Amino acid sequence: QVQLVESGGGLVQAGGSLKLSCQASGRTASVYTMGWFRQAPGNERDFVAAIKWSADRTYYADSVKGRFTISRDNAKNTVYLQMDSLKSEDTAVYYCAAETSMLPSNFFYTVPTKYDYWGQGTQVTVSS
Repeated sequence: QVQLVESGGGLVQAGGSLKLSCQASGRTASVYTMGWFRQAPGNERDFVAAIKWSADRTYYADSVKGRFTISRDNAKNTVYLQMDSLKSEDTAVYYCAAETSMLPSNFFYTVPTKYDYWGQGTQVTVSS
């Protein structure tokens, strides 16, 4: 089992920045990819970004490319999502997820059903 705990959400004005953190614990050696998803009220859970746990590979949704940056600190078992130039449409609950399939380093799942473990979510609200 892998446990994930997100933190860092909050209220920010449009154009501002927030940095989310996701602390992983448990069987982290089984994790190959970490991802961030988000879900606004009435919407499906959408892919935001992902990073390989042991390779310098990242992948972003088009809607956040150039504004968000995913990174990791393996020593701390932590993944981050730096969010800059925030827009009102970025308002959502943000979820951290872990995926345990041994995929090629340049391949990323973007559907929630492919991820095995989830955090509880952290609310991000961007005021216009």
